[in-house]
Amino acid sequence: MSERQMMKGSVALAEGAVAAGCRYYFGYPITPQNDIPEYLSVRLAEVDGVFIQAESEIASINMLLGAAAAGARAMTSSSGPGISLMQEGLSYMAGSELPGLAVNITRIGPGLGGIAPSQGDYFQATRGGGHGDYHVIVLAPNSVQEMYDLTIKAFELADKYRNPALILADAILGQMKEPVLLHDAPQRVPGKEWALKGAPVGLPTKRIKSLYLKDDEMEKHNWHLFRKYSQMREEDTMVEADLDEGMEVLLVSFGSCSRMVQSAVRMARDRGLKVGYIRPISLFPFPGDALREASEKAGKVLTVEMNTGQMWDDVRLNLAPGCSARLLARPGGGIPTPGQILEEAEKMIKAGDEVAKSIC
Repeated sequence: MSERQMMKGSVALAEGAVAAGCRYYFGYPITPQNDIPEYLSVRLAEVDGVFIQAESEIASINMLLGAAAAGARAMTSSSGPGISLMQEGLSYMAGSELPGLAVNITRIGPGLGGIAPSQGDYFQATRGGGHGDYHVIVLAPNSVQEMYDLTIKAFELADKYRNPALILADAILGQMKEPVLLHDAPQRVPGKEWALKGAPVGLPTKRIKSLYLKDDEMEKHNWHLFRKYSQMREEDTMVEADLDEGMEVLLVSFGSCSRMVQSAVRMARDRGLKVGYIRPISLFPFPGDALREASEKAGKVLTVEMNTGQMWDDVRLNLAPGCSARLLARPGGGIPTPGQILEEAEKMIKAGDEVAKSIC
């Protein structure tokens, strides 16, 4: 174990990738994620790795596909518009069952928007984003330490399921500095007997593909992928919960926004209010069972997001029967304050059980 170091979130993420055994990075500049390629352009050379600034995000994701097919641990990173350009490649990787990591340090959208923090890419990340029946594994850190830890975890899950993984963060987490413990992580990449390593002349060659043209072949493949996504839900859902005995309202948030919610919970408890808190860490697979159980205890749920309510769809789908729900949303780069969150929670405690939507 090493001592804690003050470190920027994007740098911690890059160090997590190196600790996980990633030795290939392909990317293209876009704010607010440029600290990642800038740092890795130097850091990978120190561990005999390969850094390539590609000519576009489309080239980056296809280089990642190729490296993954050869069995390497590799990654790319971008922000919303760049991740949009990568969707075809991510779909090909999911269809071909290739592990790899993409990082989205989100900015405001749609369009070019701006570089302020946002959580507007939740739908893109959790709904596949590209064509076909597929999902990527999505992890959402809320601290600089988790930028490091969850990057390591993302590589492990990608290899476990032979599926692309995505870290969904934002400009707050990418730029803020906090103490980080750079702990030891297994650097040995697991054996990948399916990887393309070349074959002697005259012997059968392996194939990695996402094209299936025979009768019923594609349907069988999609059901195979579906079973894999179901296994993810059963085995690798990640959630943080701080539930108060007899709580009157449950607060739900993810990523950097959950930091403000945690502060609001502390403020509420200082006032003697019974307030609980739950944070999905894996956005796919979404921790629906944990949310349903917690919402049944509270009866009222307040979801807080820096978008127009994208995770709120998943929250409402997984609420306990009869539970009322409200939304506090800031979609334009604004950040909900702990005071605003506490005010909304107090309103819910005082109000009846009607389902209402509250936009701030």
